[in-house]
Amino acid sequence: MITGTTILHSENNVVHHDDEQSVSYSGSTEKTFLCVGESANKTIKCLSFFDNGYNAASLSLAKENLLFLKSAGHNLPDVIIIDVAFNKDRLLKFGDFLNSHTWSSIIPVIYNETALHKKYLPELKLINFVDDVVNIGDHCNELYKKASFLKKVKSHSVQKITLSTSNTSSSELSKINYGKRIFDILIAGSLLIALSPLFLFIIVAIKLESKGPAIYKSKRAGRGFKVFNFFKFRTMIADAENKVAELSALNLYGSNDASASTFFKIKDDPRVTKVGAFLRNTSLDELPQLFNVLKGEMSIVGNRPLPLYEASSLTTNEGAERFMAPAGITGLWQVTKRGREDMSAAERLGLDIDYARNHSFASDLRILLSTPTALFQKTNV
Repeated sequence: MITGTTILHSENNVVHHDDEQSVSYSGSTEKTFLCVGESANKTIKCLSFFDNGYNAASLSLAKENLLFLKSAGHNLPDVIIIDVAFNKDRLLKFGDFLNSHTWSSIIPVIYNETALHKKYLPELKLINFVDDVVNIGDHCNELYKKASFLKKVKSHSVQKITLSTSNTSSSELSKINYGKRIFDILIAGSLLIALSPLFLFIIVAIKLESKGPAIYKSKRAGRGFKVFNFFKFRTMIADAENKVAELSALNLYGSNDASASTFFKIKDDPRVTKVGAFLRNTSLDELPQLFNVLKGEMSIVGNRPLPLYEASSLTTNEGAERFMAPAGITGLWQVTKRGREDMSAAERLGLDIDYARNHSFASDLRILLSTPTALFQKTNV
């Protein structure tokens, strides 16, 4: 029996509550969510996208409910929605519970943005088990798709977990993430201050050569497939993205169909401006990503965030595992393979997966120290 839980049925959109309520499931293909919070009414509109929803008033009750569902052989929820006020200690305990079992560690956890005060967002980002922050009321139609992907990514990660990692608690992981975050802020902040005159010079050079904004902004997928606005200095003509299809035959990754290729890159790309070629060869075009680091969307070291058309092609196989690592300005691929014409998409993906499985603060430092020697590419790709 599930105690203290509201059962939400999509068949007639009826909500009812009992102190003890038995749960029945229609089958393994049922789409189900568990919302943790005091108000079940907030999740009513989500029912049209799920078969059933369950509401536990607190994190402790949610833990009991998950244990019951597992012991009774029922379907586990496809996603856990947290809709309670931020309490670090309670969240860490709930995270320790989820991470202590393989079956619960792969359930995606999404925090309802409307229940979270902005001042707690930095702390929440350091808590290891929360996958994303979303305004649930406005994005119900995206929840199941997002949860399906996150579960796939987390499943890949769990299969590769070592004994030492599995014995690390959420509080310990939080300390590790906190240290990395402080490191990122110190490095990014210091570089932005020191390089501000260079930023101004580059912006002027770009604007003098070609029309269009100096900063290029695009949607990229980072850790956990979280989408954010990615910043670079513009190195191409303003309408470069509209010319991908006609240049697809030149793709170094071997596909004649740009939409079917995992990665898209052209040698001596005709869309690149003269200033842009210099910025690319010296990697100065990457500098605006320091703002992404300050915002917490990226780290100094990690896997490169991917354009959405590339990221979507990696969600059905082992490639999804590369999204378990933080998005970074520099990474394992940059310092080992950058500029090589014979680099294949498989090699690049393999390095991303290797980093996702084995990265640590020590390995990040080694990559960072190796980055200056990799800044000048051997070829214009």
